[in-house]
Amino acid sequence: MKFTSALVTVASLGFVTASPFSNANDPAGLEGIPRKVSVEGQDLLYPQTWHVKPRQSIQHAIKSASRGDHIVVEAGTYREQLTINKDGIELIGHGAILTPPKKAVKNQCSGLSGENTEVGICVIGTGVKLSAFQAEHRRVLSVKKPVKDVSVSGFDVRGFSGINIAVVGAKNARVVNNKLTDGAKYGALTLGSYDTFISNNKVTATLLGFIGICNDNFSGVLITKNHVANHIIGLCIQTPGADIQYNEVTASCFGAFVDPGVKGAKIRHNHFGPSNAACEKIGVSGIILDGAIKTLVRDNVIEGQKNGGTGAGIVVVDDECNKTGPELSLSCIILGRKAVSKDNLIIGNTLRDNDFDLFINTAGSGNVAKCNTCSTPAALCAM
Repeated sequence: MKFTSALVTVASLGFVTASPFSNANDPAGLEGIPRKVSVEGQDLLYPQTWHVKPRQSIQHAIKSASRGDHIVVEAGTYREQLTINKDGIELIGHGAILTPPKKAVKNQCSGLSGENTEVGICVIGTGVKLSAFQAEHRRVLSVKKPVKDVSVSGFDVRGFSGINIAVVGAKNARVVNNKLTDGAKYGALTLGSYDTFISNNKVTATLLGFIGICNDNFSGVLITKNHVANHIIGLCIQTPGADIQYNEVTASCFGAFVDPGVKGAKIRHNHFGPSNAACEKIGVSGIILDGAIKTLVRDNVIEGQKNGGTGAGIVVVDDECNKTGPELSLSCIILGRKAVSKDNLIIGNTLRDNDFDLFINTAGSGNVAKCNTCSTPAALCAM
């Protein structure tokens, strides 16, 4: 192997970091270092690491960064809304708390979950075309160019009026090791994206929140090892083939909810703990397949789903998708017809201390429940 002085220079520069601000009190005072080095006549680019401290602007660092750069945000409270639309950006919080600014900043994620709703961290592609808002969230109709390989980790995001972290029109985005509290509509939402990875996040609400984590991607999503508590719906599943595994959902009304018409979702190795007493008038269930197709529900533990005799561990039902109903779901609006649950496999689950362990009431064919450890109803649990 041939080593030259130029290569040694590049290796040394690989460990150099840049502070994005020359003055802690001046968020516009950007300082960086050259990104381009010439090695034997060839120009090479390398990523930089930007450091942001309290009283400095995270968004300014994102704006100044280039593709593949790392942005490290030190401990402190930052009153900002963030937009990431550059490939390869790694946004890393070291005890950083993100809260809404005094005055909302309108960006591409504004209104995503309804009028006058805002997003804490918005990861968004180029040329994203959105539907009008009808229910739950606006849908992505098309994306001219997905933003790729963005990572958001280590943040404590609190109290945004819509969604704490949204991934919109992205590819291979990662949302990991964050704490998401009191997102008014969602803790985290990925939609119109490909192959999103959401893992090891803690999603909670002071009062009963709407949805903890939701996926509405074009294709590909892995939701794993998250802890969700105090939501009406812990995990909402709207992506064909979604993989939901090793999550912990407690103190919620519905642990996991597979929407009408969704095909091929996998719900595996999750724990759905005791429900929330505040769900009395809403309903209680560990897992609901609501007009879902070819769902695999396997090796989950579901316990403590109690609601005056009506709480259920696993529910398989059809959805009339009644257009005149007051709580019409987004999936029903899109589907435009009755959704019938069919070809779902419920196998190897452990259900205990629920009002009712299994409830299957569908006109669909091919639904199978077998090899589950449960007690009610006896006939289904004996299979």
